[in-house]
Amino acid sequence: MPETRTFVIGDIHGSYTALMQCLALSDFDYQHDTLIALGDVCDGWPETAQCIDELLKINRLIYVLGNHDLWALEWARKHEAPEIWLEQGGRATVDGYPQGMPASHQKLLAKAYQYYVNDQKLFVHAGILPDIDLEYQGQDIFLWDRSLCRMALQLKDADKEKQLGSFEEIYLGHTPTTRWGAFNPFKACNIWMMDTGAAWKGCLSIMNIQTKEYFQSDLVWKLYPGIKGR
Repeated sequence: MPETRTFVIGDIHGSYTALMQCLALSDFDYQHDTLIALGDVCDGWPETAQCIDELLKINRLIYVLGNHDLWALEWARKHEAPEIWLEQGGRATVDGYPQGMPASHQKLLAKAYQYYVNDQKLFVHAGILPDIDLEYQGQDIFLWDRSLCRMALQLKDADKEKQLGSFEEIYLGHTPTTRWGAFNPFKACNIWMMDTGAAWKGCLSIMNIQTKEYFQSDLVWKLYPGIKGR
């Protein structure tokens, strides 16, 4: 039996081509490897449906809910599309499901983790409040809050070994590293930032959490010429 590996992947945002590049470059084994997806498979580029179809082929998939996933799920259930969502990538998701989102896709999002913990590693879409127990925090924090990311970035130069919260490592999506001119995953304190800007300016990244080796797609906007992302 092949050695099992665990990978984490950042926000996919409807880029099926980028997802397939990352899985191929990392030689991902659909049967034996584990993939932890940090949320926001939905919205932005035009192939959310194809992305979810591909994720559903992975035997050991751990899917963490993102804020765009929640928006998409609410649209699928209620058939309501707030303008703010449509303007931030939701239109591509609506257009990609002309017959509506199938039950299997809704199920993936509905059963997604708010956060996932394994071996003193935390995986969450946006962040946490590091000094408060997770059970006392809610979806707004896990899916939207950027304060942990900002805190880590402010401290990284003064005390790069500082640990925020009780976890040895915390993996985040949601906040693109491209905001700081970086197109690769990077670590600040004990926080790994995995959203490398696939929604628009950057690329999609997948990383082996044991070795920290990472693989990246092409710049996503080059994969979809003439199409605007999120």
